[in-house]
Formats: sequence, C-alpha cells, structure tokens
Amino acid sequence: MMKKLRKAQTMVEYIIIVCLIAVTLITVFTYLSRAIGKKAAGAADKLSAEEGQKAKQAVEEIGEDSIRSLGE
Repeated sequence: MMKKLRKAQTMVEYIIIVCLIAVTLITVFTYLSRAIGKKAAGAADKLSAEEGQKAKQAVEEIGEDSIRSLGE
C-alpha cells in the first residue's frame, strides 16, 4: 500500500515540475518574441530591403495578445 502511494506521489511531483517548466518557457518566449523578431527582421533587411521592411512591420504587430491567441 505504501509503495503505491509513493509511486503516485512521485508521478504528481513530476507533473508539477513539467507544468512549471512549461509555464516558464511560455513566459520567456512571450517576452523574447519581439526581440527575436527584430533580430530576424534586421537580418532580412540586410538581405533584401523590401522584405526587411515587411518583416519589421510584422514584428511591430507582435503583441502579447497575438501570442496568447495562439493557444486558442
């Protein structure tokens, strides 16, 4: 009986850890998405001015609402 309870407790602990990691990654990517987009837009601008402008406009449209709506 005790072994079964310990096994269930261990599984719950692993699930909690995985959930915490997932929430942390979502938060980090939310805050870094605009910065990463700007870097990619800068690289595209160096390759092609027209495409770079399109990329910069797309980056400016990135907001927390658009990232949150990805999960819906």
